[in-house]
Amino acid sequence: MENKPFVYFLCTGNSCRSQIADGFLNALGGHLYEVKSAGLEAHGLNPRAVQAMQEAGVDISKHTSNVIDPELLNRADYVITLCGHADEHCPVISNQQVVKWHWGFEDPAKAVGTEEEIMAKFREVRDEIRKRIEQFLAEGK
Repeated sequence: MENKPFVYFLCTGNSCRSQIADGFLNALGGHLYEVKSAGLEAHGLNPRAVQAMQEAGVDISKHTSNVIDPELLNRADYVITLCGHADEHCPVISNQQVVKWHWGFEDPAKAVGTEEEIMAKFREVRDEIRKRIEQFLAEGK
């Protein structure tokens, strides 16, 4: 088995943003990177995130919401937080070689309004995350 760099996406609940990032990097760069996501807590997979990703042609319906695994955290090449809370409360990483980045995105789960307005926010955040993943794949940062 080839040894691909490991990217660990972290968020508070591992229900939306980290799942979207995980889905896009696996779909667009899974041949280049090992990808997983987790949260400080496990809030369950948000069905609107699943729907928004389905619309973009990426199936994340089989993903699970996971709590950060210290073993995975310490073998990650890249730890990328997607919300301020996870960035501030990320456990200590003993791997000194890890590259830690914070890519802040608005939480679509906090959107209010009609179902269409809420889904519009999920699509907006999904598209922002996709652009950031594409930039990471193009530039390696």
